[in-house]
Amino acid sequence: MTPQNQFQPQLHTHTEVPRLGERSPDITGAEIVAELVPPPQFEHASFESYRPDHDYPSQVGAVERLHSFSAAASGQRPGGFFSRGRKVKPELPGIYLDGGFGVGKTHLLAALWHEAQSPKYFGTFIEYTALVGALGYQETIKELRSAKLICIDEFELDDPGDTMVMTRLLGELVATGTRVAATSNTPPNSLGEGRFAAQDFLREIQAMSANFETVRIDGLDYRRRNASGQATSIDQEDLEHMVTAMQQRGSRFTEDSFGALIRHLGTVHPSKYVKIIRDVDVIALTDAYLLTDQTDALRLVAFIDRVYDAEIPIIASGLPLNEVFDVEMMAGGYRKKYQRSQSRMVALTTGELPPHAE
Repeated sequence: MTPQNQFQPQLHTHTEVPRLGERSPDITGAEIVAELVPPPQFEHASFESYRPDHDYPSQVGAVERLHSFSAAASGQRPGGFFSRGRKVKPELPGIYLDGGFGVGKTHLLAALWHEAQSPKYFGTFIEYTALVGALGYQETIKELRSAKLICIDEFELDDPGDTMVMTRLLGELVATGTRVAATSNTPPNSLGEGRFAAQDFLREIQAMSANFETVRIDGLDYRRRNASGQATSIDQEDLEHMVTAMQQRGSRFTEDSFGALIRHLGTVHPSKYVKIIRDVDVIALTDAYLLTDQTDALRLVAFIDRVYDAEIPIIASGLPLNEVFDVEMMAGGYRKKYQRSQSRMVALTTGELPPHAE
């Protein structure tokens, strides 16, 4: 399928259809920071609601270790008679959850965040780098400096520049008393077999590595999900019928051509993507096609992350969305981002949405 499909006119032009491509929201630093909370599917995550697989004792061990990390942050001592009078072991300010896909790292990270005292922040690596891009480094430090805890989900190591910025940022925050908890992105096609490799994480953040304790979480993807599944693509005429039906019901939806959306994302800072999709229940995309520009592809990855966190289903025509990244991209340095995005686009177009336990 070729990009010229993006220039085909919409089938129903008699009624105005809301489009994401018409949204160019403003967002302040305070608004961006206010969005640094766990996504909706982890709004009520707790250590108690985590369901460990008892075939893997490290899962129970991780819960216990995070309980201790949380208690130390609040100045509590471990419970029990024999702990009285005992010196509390000094805690490192950082903790890194190392495990395969689907073992509950994000759930546990969110549970830790819920137990922490405010101010506290929770976001993906991409959200924090977007914050720096939007506000600048010093303003980001100013916004986050008072944090008791910063949680970073899916710490990405494929961009040396971003990794260096985040390492420097965390170093300055830890020096003023902030504690940090992080997970790393694991390729979806690993299906929970093995680990991301903690040594990679520690090597890449070497200036900060001595501040982190690694907590290993073994296990299988609890969903036993087929990460190689196919995103649903529907016929253009069927898509238009669905859009018309949503219009008649008064549903909160948008419809954009895939190409128009990609071009529009290039005009909006990624930190604003969360406001582009606000108050939308369904996203319709027409004529998806193969992307050959890496910048466009990475913008789509960031956009899909926000859509996934907001649990907004996508209906799409054209090339199945999990096939829009070309072969060179899938073999390159950002392949883990693309693999994660593929998995999420499968879920968004097939209805296999969270709750989950990445």
